[in-house]
Amino acid sequence: MTPAVRQQLIGRLREHAGDVRRITDGLGDAALQRRIEPEQWSLAELVCHLLRVQHLFEGRIGAMLERDEPAFESYAPESDAGFVDFVASHQGRKAVEGFLIERDRFADRLDGLSPGQWLRRGRHPTFAAFDVDFLVEYMLHHEAHHVYQMFTRRIRVAA
Repeated sequence: MTPAVRQQLIGRLREHAGDVRRITDGLGDAALQRRIEPEQWSLAELVCHLLRVQHLFEGRIGAMLERDEPAFESYAPESDAGFVDFVASHQGRKAVEGFLIERDRFADRLDGLSPGQWLRRGRHPTFAAFDVDFLVEYMLHHEAHHVYQMFTRRIRVAA
C-alpha cells in the first residue's frame, strides 16, 4: 500500500467521524439512547460499539508495533462482557463527544506511523497473517456498515 493510500484510509476514518457528528447533530441524550426496535442498538450504542472496536484495534496495532506477529482472538460484541458497562459510562452526547475526540487522536497516531510500521504483522484465526494496513482498512469497512445503520435509524429517532 502506498503512502497516498494510507492517507486516504486516515482521511476516511476522519470522514466517518464527520458522518457520526452530522448524523447525531441536534439530537439530545434521550433521542440518542432511544432504540427504535428493542433488539437493535440505539445511536449511542452504535457509537459505543465503534469506539469499543477502535480501542480493540488500537490495542492490536500497539501489540503489532511492539512484538513480532502477536496472535489475536476473534472479537464478537455479543461475547464482550464489558460492553454493557462501557455503554452505561458513555451515555448520549457523552458517547458521541468521546468518540469524536478519540477518533481524532487515533487518526493522528496512524498519521505518525512510518511506512515500515504499517507493514507490521499480526495473526488471527480468520485472516491468518495480516498487517496494520489490512487492519485499518478492515476497520473502515466494518465501521461503514454501522455508520449506515446510524443514518437509517436517525430519521426514526428524531421523529
